[in-house]
Amino acid sequence: MRPELLNALTLAYLGDAIFEVYIREYLVIEKQIVKPNDLQKAAVDYVSAYAQAGFMKAAMENGWLTDEEISIYKRGRNTKGHGAKNKKTIVHNQSSGFEAIIGHLYLEERHDRIKEIVNFYKKWVDFDKNQS
Repeated sequence: MRPELLNALTLAYLGDAIFEVYIREYLVIEKQIVKPNDLQKAAVDYVSAYAQAGFMKAAMENGWLTDEEISIYKRGRNTKGHGAKNKKTIVHNQSSGFEAIIGHLYLEERHDRIKEIVNFYKKWVDFDKNQS
């Protein structure tokens, strides 16, 4: 499948699911959180649209993404879709752009690159949480 031919919202849909698996694995295996209620609370810090939008700002500022990934992000961010309830449209769009990157890389079977981005993401969220 050629991801560049897919609608960016489709890439984001897939990317959201893939990203969620990586984060759940991180919380259970690395953070060793095992109680479902605690897992749900912890997951919110990592998979929220606000966290994803904040990460994208940091990733762009720090050069953590390739030009190709930035292009995919912009394509996903600029796609018209249904805004999520209680979220600013711009944050939702930035989140969709991030998820489109993950979906695109997944379809290209670039799992090592997904892991790199997720590792940047986890470190950024953990650092950001400790700064608050």
